[in-house]
Amino acid sequence: MKKLISHQLVNYLEERGVEHIFGLCGHTNIAVLSALENSKIRFINTRHEQIAAHIADGYARAKKRTAVLLSHLGPGLTNAATGVANAALDSIPMVVIAGDVPSHYFGKHPHQEINLHADASQWEVYRPFVKRAWRVDRPDLFPEILEKAFQLAESGRPGPVLVSVPMDIFSMEVDVSLFDRQKSHTRALNKPSIGDDTARNIIKALLDAKNPVIYAGGGVILADAAAELKAMVDHLNIPVAHSLMGKGVLPDDHDFTLGMTGFWGTQFVNDQCLKADVVFGLGTRFAEADCSSWESEYTFNIPGTKLIHIDIDPSEIGRNYPVLIGAVADLKQALIVLNRVAREMLPQGRKNDALRQEIAAYRREFVAGNQKAVNDDSFPMMPERILSVTRNALPRNAFITTDVGWNKNGVGQQFPVYEPGSILTPGGYATMGFGAPAALGAKLACPDRVVVSLVGDGGFGQNPALLATAVEENIAVVWIVMNNYSFGTIAGLEKAHYGTTFGTMFRKDGKPYQADFAAVARAYGAEGVQVKSAEEFSDILERAIKSNKPFVIDVAMRNNPVPTSGHWNILDIYSPQGNVSHVSVE
Repeated sequence: MKKLISHQLVNYLEERGVEHIFGLCGHTNIAVLSALENSKIRFINTRHEQIAAHIADGYARAKKRTAVLLSHLGPGLTNAATGVANAALDSIPMVVIAGDVPSHYFGKHPHQEINLHADASQWEVYRPFVKRAWRVDRPDLFPEILEKAFQLAESGRPGPVLVSVPMDIFSMEVDVSLFDRQKSHTRALNKPSIGDDTARNIIKALLDAKNPVIYAGGGVILADAAAELKAMVDHLNIPVAHSLMGKGVLPDDHDFTLGMTGFWGTQFVNDQCLKADVVFGLGTRFAEADCSSWESEYTFNIPGTKLIHIDIDPSEIGRNYPVLIGAVADLKQALIVLNRVAREMLPQGRKNDALRQEIAAYRREFVAGNQKAVNDDSFPMMPERILSVTRNALPRNAFITTDVGWNKNGVGQQFPVYEPGSILTPGGYATMGFGAPAALGAKLACPDRVVVSLVGDGGFGQNPALLATAVEENIAVVWIVMNNYSFGTIAGLEKAHYGTTFGTMFRKDGKPYQADFAAVARAYGAEGVQVKSAEEFSDILERAIKSNKPFVIDVAMRNNPVPTSGHWNILDIYSPQGNVSHVSVE
């Protein structure tokens, strides 16, 4: 028996457990949309493909499942590219299904064909950042390609894949047995672990070390291994520093959580890593900003410090630092073995009360150092006060999304996160415009949890049309727009090094200019309030959370830089030997 591919595609996705598809219509994918009309899958319609990709990204992170993105050809696919690349660099599983030009018109330059170097070559646009890009050249191959696409997106180091489908193939019929055959294939691959000998070598190195430090990256959260990491830390009392993407891997109030390293980290955390004799890296790529540009006097002194590194991706082991012990494994499986071996080798565990007290004292000092800004009643508001009021208003398990700038860097440094995976931030690609739509994905994935997006005015202003989707789908996200009328972090950087803010500030007739985002929200049908004083911010936020509606809070913010104690080599490029960072910009 034969059926239309478009209908069999929808049946396949339903059978696979897909609950949402994110995207935007085009003449190449309406056969799929028509098949979705009576499906239990919920199609989330957007006004821009980058919005759709970021929603899908946020959904995959919060749901811990592969997201599905449906795109039109050509400009639709390139509009989505930034969001898909962001997912790729943060190892987020995603299957992108894109319409393509009709197969019988390849090379004739039909409407919107990309063919400057090869016929019907739109799939090649994604090759640099997806795990694989397929073009479906025969209808009978489509079921098998779909199965391969999901398996590849989810296995090893997760990431997006592209399946580019000529529009005529969507409207062809194939025998249902070709799709039925895929049901016999496993949907969950067994994941690699480590052997007992490797585990004993690692535990022995940690027990023999005088100042061991665990360095956790986002891979721990992707592997759903936070509980196993906590069990190891509780048993061995080893402190945990983390990358930007590793924030929340342990609760920020855990006795042995140090905090974020690198340029946006603090002196205490960087010093703890610098003086470590053994660093145990878990699911991290040792990125530039997290490692103070890999310069040995600031954060990590490797190979002076010995490095043990476990990651699912072998290309990350030894990429930036030489490794004493390296292992390719799924972190959840590896930590299960390590915990068992640690209890065999040291049944009573190990206590480190001196370090526990040192970390507690550091936290008290750090909090005290921010109190002046937190208690400042001035307006525009101090960014530290915005973060403090927001944290106090939220339950421990609330989702937070960030963009780039003060919200990302300040949240990483100063905003406590208590639930693994509850902070969604664009780490690898640092994409402006990610945070606001990603929050929609998180809320769709976990509708019973509070979702707040902390974003700048530059980022929120890129795609405010996300509010249309929020209103249409009744997605109750709260956006806090930290509005400094500028691309604030870059303005402070340019001012510090070049004495100007040209091209970074929003001005009209010499005065600060920005849209009234609260009014924009109301125009879309959402709730919107523009904060007028520091004192009223807390009450407005409480009202927004309780409203259970899409709600934008536009709050003017002082453009002060995030305090830094690490290092980033770009500063030396701009001002060699100048010891200059960011400055405040009025």
